Amino acid sequence: MTKGKKKNKKENSRGKRKPQKRSSLNKYTIENIINLLNSSPESSFSLRQINKEVRIKSQTDKDKLKYILAQMAEEGKLQIKGKKYQSITLENEISESRTATVDFVNPKFAFLIVDTKVDEEPQEDIRVVITNMNRALHGDKVEFTTFYNRNRNRTEAKITKILKREKDEYVGQLQVSDRFAFVAASDRKMFFDFFIPRDQIGEANHGDKVIVKMTQWKPNDKSPTGKIIKILGKAGENNTEIHSIMFEFGLPFEFPKEVEAEANMIPDEIPEEEIKNRKDFRNRTTFTIDPLTAKDFDDALSIRKMKNGHYEIGVHIADVTHYVRPGSQLEEEALKRATSVYLVDRTVPMLPEKLSNGLCSLNPNVDRLAFGAIFEMDEDGKIHKQQFGRTVIHSDRRFTYEEAQERIESGKGDYQEEINILNDIALKLRNQRFKNGAISFESVELKFDLDEEGKPIGLTPKIRKDAHKMIEEFMLLANKRVAESIFRKKQDGKPCTMVYRVHGDPDPDKLAQFATFAKRFGYDLNLSMKKLPQTLNKLTDEVEGKPEQNIIEQQAIRTMAKAVYTTTAEGHYGLGFAHYTHFTSPIRRYPDMMVHRLLQHYLDKGKSADENEYEDKCKHSSAREKVAADAERASIKYKQVEFMSEFLGEEMEGTISGLTDWGMFVELNDTRCEGLIRYSSMTGDQYIFDNDAMIVQGVRYKEKFQLGDPIKVIVKETNIEKRSIDFELV
Repeated sequence: MTKGKKKNKKENSRGKRKPQKRSSLNKYTIENIINLLNSSPESSFSLRQINKEVRIKSQTDKDKLKYILAQMAEEGKLQIKGKKYQSITLENEISESRTATVDFVNPKFAFLIVDTKVDEEPQEDIRVVITNMNRALHGDKVEFTTFYNRNRNRTEAKITKILKREKDEYVGQLQVSDRFAFVAASDRKMFFDFFIPRDQIGEANHGDKVIVKMTQWKPNDKSPTGKIIKILGKAGENNTEIHSIMFEFGLPFEFPKEVEAEANMIPDEIPEEEIKNRKDFRNRTTFTIDPLTAKDFDDALSIRKMKNGHYEIGVHIADVTHYVRPGSQLEEEALKRATSVYLVDRTVPMLPEKLSNGLCSLNPNVDRLAFGAIFEMDEDGKIHKQQFGRTVIHSDRRFTYEEAQERIESGKGDYQEEINILNDIALKLRNQRFKNGAISFESVELKFDLDEEGKPIGLTPKIRKDAHKMIEEFMLLANKRVAESIFRKKQDGKPCTMVYRVHGDPDPDKLAQFATFAKRFGYDLNLSMKKLPQTLNKLTDEVEGKPEQNIIEQQAIRTMAKAVYTTTAEGHYGLGFAHYTHFTSPIRRYPDMMVHRLLQHYLDKGKSADENEYEDKCKHSSAREKVAADAERASIKYKQVEFMSEFLGEEMEGTISGLTDWGMFVELNDTRCEGLIRYSSMTGDQYIFDNDAMIVQGVRYKEKFQLGDPIKVIVKETNIEKRSIDFELV
């Protein structure tokens, strides 16, 4: 047998070449290296750091990497500084440092809300990825630079310095292990857990809701280190969870002792000298109409038939500023809080109880100091005369809305005649307001029935009836007329400084999106700005009582601009008023206190007030109003989750209220509770969200889901900590 040639070692027994191990230094890895360097253009990376970040595992490829990087440098894809590698982004491509506030979106990135000077145009928000956050957190004031990210074809930011932390204390649930512990923060904008050394736990136990204080966050640590400073209680208990929400949103648990002491020193009696300086309305028929559970009464109505057949109608508002004087502790605390906050089971008041439920509250059968807007009106609601000023009143009766509504519907009961006269006039005022361009969209409010321990045992939407609308109409009238009155006052040819409640015109792009959304339900909208109010009001009538009503009304509200406080008289689009303010709730809103002071100042022939001072207070009040609204929503969501925990496994009917990349939100028809169906839980097909078409569709069987579709779900899971409800599709 002839001896054959020696086989090549790289060939197998059949003579074929063995497959070579594929190098991980492919095009994808090189792109990852460029992305890594460009994500932090001012930083340089060692060979070891690059190996770790792009996950090169084989030793052969690690050895090759150095030569690949040198070749990339020759090609102008990166630069070498000593033994480190850096992005080719040039110094002149990095902007000068500016300041901004961090707005975290998700664990991967945030936006920076750029600070601008008075004479500058507002800047667009700038994206910053997590690797460029420099340990900044949501709400922090930071210094940053910008650079152009070639790979993503956009300008991005890099945070260079944290100027001020918004907060360093967070609430969360403690998890304890043998060697260490950590706290998962409840704040949805906090994406890092706190590492807690065992000696910093104190007396807290596993599962407790606690307040943790950040003690340090070293540059190379993934998570901040903290210590437990307060134990709120066991997670899931009512007081624990409500206190958790209060702390999360920075709401005070009590008044400072010096503020309470100052309030308690105010005499209960009204001096006769004070009454002599006011318009006396104690002989007028006067009453309040408020919710059953209300404890503070801001407003009262008086009515008297005049000899000429007209009606003298007084809108009397608690004279808070008589008791809360500038420079006092009460004033400073009221400004700091700026608003009362109405959580599901309690109120966090702006003023101490001595004032809010006592001296300032327009309680029945006692004399009270008020600020009045007095109108001479005919039965058609036309105003013939008006006057504003300080009054003294004596409320004859405290009505609940239900009691007032009973008199409207039956025409029977004490003061039914006065209530029905006021209601008839209010209906005419309301009709005229809508003719003048007011929009009628309203959000649905939920009413919880709670047991003695604060657990929800019932949940129903609140229904607004004529009694509610009657009070609302006279409050709107007073607010509007006060704003108009001061706007007409001029100094040096300019309107005097005033606090306005403004609501800007809707954004055309958002309107177009809403029109597309409404069309899916078969509603065509005329987007002409002149006809838009009538169009939206017509839509309100058409959707009433239909499954999609709440969803369409919520989307319409989101389309509108947010109302704010300002000294600029820009009008209120939603109400159709050229000038509007808040005058009618000074017990619970600081802006109303400002309006009372300004109104009296101008009635006393005072000069125009300092615009900058009042504008700063307006901005602060708007910010606190948003915090209050967020806290109220959080408490409602918590109670909804707690309520729905009693219905696990039950089938319910709902409507698709939102679509995302990860699931469909469904609002239950009966309770208005909203939960999520995750696509991963939907069996039988793979479901994909089409953002452009705003539909979810199965890949194989093409089953479609879209906003407003009726749907049946099973309550799968509730999570009080995350305030979330998970559904399964039936």
